[in-house]
Amino acid sequence: MIAAALDLGDALSHIATALRVPVLIAAVVVLLLCALELGRFGVEWWRRLRNRRFDLGEVVAQAIADPSHAAHYARYARSPITARAVLAIAAAPPTDRDLATEHALVDYELRVQRSLDRTRLLVRAGPAIGLMGTLIPLIPGLAALAGGDVATLANDLRDAFGATVVGLLVGTVAFALTLTRTRMYTEDLAGLERGSAPRAASPAAVAR
Repeated sequence: MIAAALDLGDALSHIATALRVPVLIAAVVVLLLCALELGRFGVEWWRRLRNRRFDLGEVVAQAIADPSHAAHYARYARSPITARAVLAIAAAPPTDRDLATEHALVDYELRVQRSLDRTRLLVRAGPAIGLMGTLIPLIPGLAALAGGDVATLANDLRDAFGATVVGLLVGTVAFALTLTRTRMYTEDLAGLERGSAPRAASPAAVAR
């Protein structure tokens, strides 16, 4: 019974040790993905900063009033996802405006969810991979310590702590990006709904 337990423990130890390189590679991958998302956020943030003086509701209203120049008005939307929604709303025929607007807003929410899912995944995957990258090198490291090989232990601890830092960094940055994007996209959704609501004609807010 004890021998079987020891054999099972050894098998699990070998499996975990075999995962060391894949987990460390995964840590590098999630770090690169996090950097990519940070770059995308920077581009979007710059676009929002550039178009901050344009009210999104007015942009949508003007695109609806002048659908032939909808692409021009969509340039003043605060994100590519929002610009697509502006174009979809403006392209709707007047007879089916309400239904087409509803579909455009649903598509907008789906695109937003897909965008947020990328960073939500990193929020979970980053710390999980970091924890695995911390524990796995400790297995051979402790075995080396038992044999008096301190140099091997030090090398394993370096890998373990590096994976920990990467995992926590990815999780923290991805969480901040998710919160910020959620707030921005919610504000955009409110602007799209406000601009697509029936209203009286108003002066042009965006000059061509």
